[in-house]
Amino acid sequence: MAASQQHQFSGPVNVFQEIRLPETATPAGYSALIGAYGLAVPLPRMLSATGEHHRITERDGWRIMTPRHAPHPTLEGHLTFALKYEGLDLAVLKRLFQATGPATIEALVRASPTGSYARRIWFLYEWLTGTRLDMPDADAGRYVPVIDPELQWAAPGITASRYRVKDNLPGTPDFCPLVFRTKALNEFIGMALPQRAQAIVANVPRDLLARTAAFLLLKDSRSSYAIEGERPPQDRIQRWGRAIGEAGRQPIDRDELLRLQRIVLGDTRFVRPGFRQEGGFVGEHDRDSRVPLPNHISARPEDLPSLIDGMVAFDRAPAQGLDAVIAAAILAFGFVYIHPFEDGNGRIHRYLIHHVLGIRGFNPPGVVFPVSAAILDEINEYRRVLESYSRRLLPLIEWEPTPQFNVRVLNDTGDFYRFFDATPHAEFLYACVRRTVERDLPDETAFLQRYDQFRQQVDAFIDMPERLTDLLFRFLKQNGGRLSNRAREREFAALTDAEEERIEAIYREVFGND
Repeated sequence: MAASQQHQFSGPVNVFQEIRLPETATPAGYSALIGAYGLAVPLPRMLSATGEHHRITERDGWRIMTPRHAPHPTLEGHLTFALKYEGLDLAVLKRLFQATGPATIEALVRASPTGSYARRIWFLYEWLTGTRLDMPDADAGRYVPVIDPELQWAAPGITASRYRVKDNLPGTPDFCPLVFRTKALNEFIGMALPQRAQAIVANVPRDLLARTAAFLLLKDSRSSYAIEGERPPQDRIQRWGRAIGEAGRQPIDRDELLRLQRIVLGDTRFVRPGFRQEGGFVGEHDRDSRVPLPNHISARPEDLPSLIDGMVAFDRAPAQGLDAVIAAAILAFGFVYIHPFEDGNGRIHRYLIHHVLGIRGFNPPGVVFPVSAAILDEINEYRRVLESYSRRLLPLIEWEPTPQFNVRVLNDTGDFYRFFDATPHAEFLYACVRRTVERDLPDETAFLQRYDQFRQQVDAFIDMPERLTDLLFRFLKQNGGRLSNRAREREFAALTDAEEERIEAIYREVFGND
């Protein structure tokens, strides 16, 4: 413990790393450790401090706790506070362990060999650094979970007898973003959305359900391209739609990701397919100098192999115990932050949502929730969620422009893509999935039922090819239930006035004011 005392922990402050506190308070837990050890890490979304008042307040990204919560001003004190009240921030912990070295952690554990927090710290040190401490296996102390399941979502625990803990981390040291338990996520899960979706389709005739599924699939594919600002030919939209329809059938690995990129791109004459061999960023270029102006910088190419291996492992093993939407958010948003390809990342990122939901059986068989359509409708919130981490990550990346107007990252950033707080991403994705279940699925099913009624009633008194009936419907829909003069004079000049009036009446009867 002597080594830890060389670091000075802060007293009461009003500003921490250029961030104002809502009141004068003393940094505690992760904020204290970041400050004392000079850790260059993305700051947690919620920082902790202890104040002078005997009430807990949360404001402006700070949780101000009471004097009785104040930890002992040592490494052990602040680490224990962090694990008890703030959950795990694996990026902070790894950088901290690299700063302390093994001797300090060994001393901490030897001072309290049966303590639950000491044993969790011991496990996390070896798990994160890959270094075995010079310690005999623990022989006392009840088994405790590594992640406090009251604070963060965790996988089923696996016994780690060396430390007498339950390893319930949902990923591996190569990739393990975490999600906090929040009121919103608990409410979403309590809605039982898979069961509600199944109930919606239970009484839908098979042929109608197939048509509903086909439309939703096409809607999702078209929306996914629209999010990227693209309007590709219909055949590319349909081809990507077919790929989405098969999501969950094949495991995710490198070959599968490369296959998906080939489908997305189609024409690769101007794009280098495959995993990036150079840097990458999302943003613009300076109009005059062409210097990159990044909003987000992708993972370094040398970190891609381990990051991709981590995502593959996350998809296949520990994360199976997580809620499906939470797991989908972690995998999909982790992929888009890593940005392993030169092009096609956004669409594959959204494909991974379908993959996880499909493989977990979250959506009814054969039905794809049009999540991309929901995202497109909430595009500003989607961007805000993406920037919720990119904005905290970007200042920590040292980079230089390349002669090709790209970026070259100069410092070690791999851990920032392995470990991040995916809570906002999970809440956003759950809201999108809820919309598809409560609105898109029932609305599309009801629409097709009404469309069939309209077509059958028109066919009952007039002989018209299906394509013309569909065109007739589209004209009526576009013109508020009435045929325009243009349609009456051209495509439907053969209709009598009585037939026109009867068709318009059928439309009003079936569709009302829709």
